[in-house]
Amino acid sequence: HSHNLPWIDRPLVTESLVGGEEGIGDAGISVSRILPAPKGIFLEATTQLYRGDAGDVFRATRRGDVLAVGRLRGYGDLSESTNLDFGFSYARGHNNVGTAFRTQLFGVDATFRWKPLRRAIYNNFLTRTELIWSQRQELATVQKAFGFYTSADYRLNRRWTLGGRYDRSGQAQDPALTDSGFSPVITYWPSEFSQIRAQYRFTRYADGRSGNDLMFQFLFVLGTH
Repeated sequence: HSHNLPWIDRPLVTESLVGGEEGIGDAGISVSRILPAPKGIFLEATTQLYRGDAGDVFRATRRGDVLAVGRLRGYGDLSESTNLDFGFSYARGHNNVGTAFRTQLFGVDATFRWKPLRRAIYNNFLTRTELIWSQRQELATVQKAFGFYTSADYRLNRRWTLGGRYDRSGQAQDPALTDSGFSPVITYWPSEFSQIRAQYRFTRYADGRSGNDLMFQFLFVLGTH
């Protein structure tokens, strides 16, 4: 969910390869199972089947054009204050060229957290990265694109958090076009249930243009979510 992200916007790779804010959102079914793993490691596998429509990434032209998604997620504590969350994802479905043409997405992600038990609300650190490969079949070729982002957030004290993110992504329909950018972010916590965030975003587009954006966000939470 957007309000749970440490940034105001979405990374370039999400916008270019995974359908933007909506992502892979469709009607379907999902099955999850916890798998046996070495002691101290949590391992979960998820399989999902969707109707087949997900933004500009996947498109069903007949009833049998379903979209399949799989994910393997692992979690482990490295120490009393640190842990690592990692995952592998795969999606396969049809695209808007026609029912005989498919798009595949491969993803790898990792998140490292440092949260000292006695001072977690005053000081903590989180860094994450996600890499995505896209293979899109078209009439005469297969378009292959790659994108990633990496970010870090450090909580200075109970009220202030500093963060930043670096983005780079090709475009699914023209991998020769690559956009890149970076974003520093600062967040102020008036209370446990509200945040005020400012983000500067610099983007260098594949056609040589540059974009500068200054964004503000106010978040207020009421009740259980």
